[in-house]
Amino acid sequence: MDGHEASLAQRVGIVAAPVVPSHPDVPTWRPATTGDIDGIWKLRSAMGAVDHPNYVTARGAIAADFGYSHFHPELDSLVGLDATGRIVAVGMVMFPPRQVSLVRSMPIGGVDPALRGRGIGRQLLGWQLARAKQQLASSSKTLPGWILSYADERSPQNAALFEHAGLRLARYFLTLERPLDAPVRAIDAADGIRIAEYTPAVSAAVHRTRDDAFMDHWGSQPMSDENWNAFVSGQWFRPDLSFVAFGTDDAGKEEVVGFVLSTANENVWATQGFTGSYIDLVGVLSGWRGRHIAQSLLAAQLAAGQALGHEKVVLAVDSDSPTGALGLYTGMGFVPTHRKMAYSLTF
Repeated sequence: MDGHEASLAQRVGIVAAPVVPSHPDVPTWRPATTGDIDGIWKLRSAMGAVDHPNYVTARGAIAADFGYSHFHPELDSLVGLDATGRIVAVGMVMFPPRQVSLVRSMPIGGVDPALRGRGIGRQLLGWQLARAKQQLASSSKTLPGWILSYADERSPQNAALFEHAGLRLARYFLTLERPLDAPVRAIDAADGIRIAEYTPAVSAAVHRTRDDAFMDHWGSQPMSDENWNAFVSGQWFRPDLSFVAFGTDDAGKEEVVGFVLSTANENVWATQGFTGSYIDLVGVLSGWRGRHIAQSLLAAQLAAGQALGHEKVVLAVDSDSPTGALGLYTGMGFVPTHRKMAYSLTF
């Protein structure tokens, strides 16, 4: 990602204030508060049941968003209420910190499926994009700036909405599933590599390795301590399904060189149709790749899931990942099931 001579503030320019939607079916619009977390969760669950029934947003993830110091709900959020006071639309615009090679603004949200097709989503997205541009324009950095959002291929109306607003399809991400009724072959990493179950004692080291390992991943930036801690201390994080690879350097010092980190949300098992876990993060430091570390980590995770009686393991992968991750996963029995599309507006 090449830098620019001009700052983001100069490239984005002066941004007009976001225009609050106006629609007869949504008489009230206001910033969200922590008191809206349950209402937002119910709305996003209803949206997920239509757009991507195999996964839904956990309430804890929404609550975590409100806890981040970089999220200012009075500026970065908007909820629409119907005449009964029920939340029927939500827009949030996240502006993650730790911008090393890229500055990102990430709109998320949507409209109650029962109210779609009436122009509400178009107005809401317009508000979000204006706020996203304000966020980018607040940066004096000369890094590239992206407004980045995602649409599941099973919800084409969202893709059409993004394209109408000027965002462009930038990337495909594949959802892969691995049935656990098939045998899992144990895979040993190269000599000098030790695989162990994740423990909180190695959290900081794994965090550093994650940030280093993901710097060549499309659109990725280092995670803030807040984001990291919210993930590994979250309700659904599973240390017993997460593993860490340790390697010994030339000086004889052991360091974290790879990881596989997983969650398991039992609340979605009924709607997704199977029991199992989700692999959120897999990574190996670039200088340690080619030693079967990722394969051995994945094999340990799959075997642990089998031992628990789980039926499947799910993960998502960049279809054009330069690390060859797609071939790695399919070679271990994962099969593609769905696609998510990344849309971006760049500055």
